[in-house]
Amino acid sequence: MLYLQRKYDEIAIIMKIIGDIMDTCKLFENIKPGDAEKMLACLGARRKRYPKDSFVFMAGDEATHFGLLLSGRLLIIHEDFWGNRNIVEHIQASNIFGAAYVFSDIGRFPVTLQSTENSEVLLFSGKKLSMTCSSACIFHTQIIANMLNILSQNNITLVKTLDHISRRSTREKLLSYFSACAFNSKSAKFTIPFDRQELADYLAVERSSMSAELGRMKKDGLLEYHKNQFFLKKDH
Repeated sequence: MLYLQRKYDEIAIIMKIIGDIMDTCKLFENIKPGDAEKMLACLGARRKRYPKDSFVFMAGDEATHFGLLLSGRLLIIHEDFWGNRNIVEHIQASNIFGAAYVFSDIGRFPVTLQSTENSEVLLFSGKKLSMTCSSACIFHTQIIANMLNILSQNNITLVKTLDHISRRSTREKLLSYFSACAFNSKSAKFTIPFDRQELADYLAVERSSMSAELGRMKKDGLLEYHKNQFFLKKDH
């Protein structure tokens, strides 16, 4: 009885936390707040905190749970046999992570997920989502539909990333990425989610050569920048 009370208390706390992100989180699309509370219990949701530079999961870990980032920032990182690092994607609050690996048949995560600042996540059981709900929840079908939409959007994002890194030169990679950022923000002025080393890892280039190229692009009148804030110029 005490265990159940603690479980319900935890769900109530989670509901207060996610209240601010429900409107922007695709997992809760078309789910009423009352049903969302039942959904969290149905999927075995549990809240965990990760300090800066800690790991939510590491490559090789069993892929049983996917997550929702409540606060903070995460990076999905791939390392090769020699330890060379590439950033696959960054995760911001209200975004889902790890689902593609959990619902595949690979069994284990091939990438590492690291927090770049103090972060709080909500973990869900992949098994409980993919199997028929024993309680016959009327919202279970909606959750699955939402997850399919999320996986589709993530796949589109990955294709865009591949488009950036497949460009031949560092300048072409930078221009491709910055163009996408400007398009997404609907403005020539935008802020990127990476520092210089992270941007280099994301575009699969050397940081020193990338920094030099940014300087040349600024000199050529293509852009202006300060730290992670950029302004693209059409007339140069």
